Amino acid sequence: MDVRTFWLAGRPATGETELTVTNSHDGRQVGRYSVPTDAQVEEAIAAAHAVRKQAAALPVHVRAEALAHVSRRLAERADEIAQLITGENGKPLMWARGEVSRAISTFRFAAEETRRYSGSVQRLDTEPAATGRLAYVSRVPHGPVLAITPFNFPLNLVAHKVAPAIAVGAPVIVKPAPATPLSSLVLGEILAETDLPAGMFSVLPVENSRAAALVQDPRLPVVSFTGSGPVGYAIMDEVPRKHVTLELGGNAAAVVLADADLDWAASRIALFSNYQAGQSCIAVQRVIVEESVREAFVAKLVPAVEALVTGDPYDEKTQVGPLVSVAAAERVEAWVREAVEGGAKLLAGGTRDGATIAPTVLTDVPDDAKVTCEEVFGPVMTITSVSGVDEAFDLVNSSKYGLQAGVFTRSLDIAFRANRELEVGGVIVGDVPSYRADQMPYGGVKESGVGREGLRSAMDDYTYEKTMVLTGLTL
Repeated sequence: MDVRTFWLAGRPATGETELTVTNSHDGRQVGRYSVPTDAQVEEAIAAAHAVRKQAAALPVHVRAEALAHVSRRLAERADEIAQLITGENGKPLMWARGEVSRAISTFRFAAEETRRYSGSVQRLDTEPAATGRLAYVSRVPHGPVLAITPFNFPLNLVAHKVAPAIAVGAPVIVKPAPATPLSSLVLGEILAETDLPAGMFSVLPVENSRAAALVQDPRLPVVSFTGSGPVGYAIMDEVPRKHVTLELGGNAAAVVLADADLDWAASRIALFSNYQAGQSCIAVQRVIVEESVREAFVAKLVPAVEALVTGDPYDEKTQVGPLVSVAAAERVEAWVREAVEGGAKLLAGGTRDGATIAPTVLTDVPDDAKVTCEEVFGPVMTITSVSGVDEAFDLVNSSKYGLQAGVFTRSLDIAFRANRELEVGGVIVGDVPSYRADQMPYGGVKESGVGREGLRSAMDDYTYEKTMVLTGLTL
């Protein structure tokens, strides 16, 4: 099996050790990759620091065309990359293909935003003392970006950090999740085909234990992290003077009110509690149903869950595949068992086969059960009934997380009320909280993180405003 190189300051490189990636469903070897040495990591950081001024001065057309090239090449290699994602992550091909399609769009959106992203002009002669003065406000990169990415979307969540960095002219170093580095290494291969200067990007598949040196290095002033809350907040505490953005977890709620289309709500919630095997921070975890329609809704939801095709992720028909590892599945299984032992009723699923958890539906779950108050990150949902909108929204807000929420209703008044009252970063009306358009602002409140992704929002996060005042002008 060929060993994939990593990307060091824009060129392929190998280290002294190699690691193997296996598929969690059947244990097959998916690929091998070379691991950078400490000296090579230092070389990548030094290169990013050295090229930062050249990167910031790159003409807009150079940055935009590099991003457009990546989008085109991802499209040309879409099937190959989808197969790779399924191999290293375990997600079914249908979802892997969707991820590649989204990454194609993410880089295309970034290319478009790069051409639009410009300075603004402000007349200052609104007062006599500022006669003849004009302000030009531009955005300038903070400097090189350290992008720490998770396993659950090994291509598109890398894209959401790399694309905006290139768009604003910031060098970027990617540290992918150790379980799923292969997709990001292919992305590095495609980036190397562009005219970006050496040092503009590196992809360093180092172990998590070696990430601290990258985080602490003052030459990387921006840290963009997606992953678990404890790790994210530890990073923020470790480097309080850096610009840190965190996209963390959630236990997303879907509210089903009495006026909802129950068939639509049941089909969407069934699928999007279990897509990616529940390994998405906006997968439906808590289902909050108005009592008057609870019985009718559950009668539609449970069969829809049981009808999902679970099995081999390489099978085109599979909708629910394995978790990323057997250990992850064992943890989810233990949380479900704990809930049942605490009095919860199991309406579907609850079994484990290797790394695969059968799509699981629980009701009457204790308030303090992990499947209620923590992020399960597995194909598990809980159902709670409420008396009405007030109680439903209070229950959504009772979580320590606040990423996105879905509200199934036909009422425009309730939709706007949800937007006012729900303590989340995004409210999806008429659909599941799992909906995300890659160009929209995306992020959470409370323990779901700080900052926003989505191309324009991330570009703003990676830059700061600089104001130049011109004096003595005739306006």
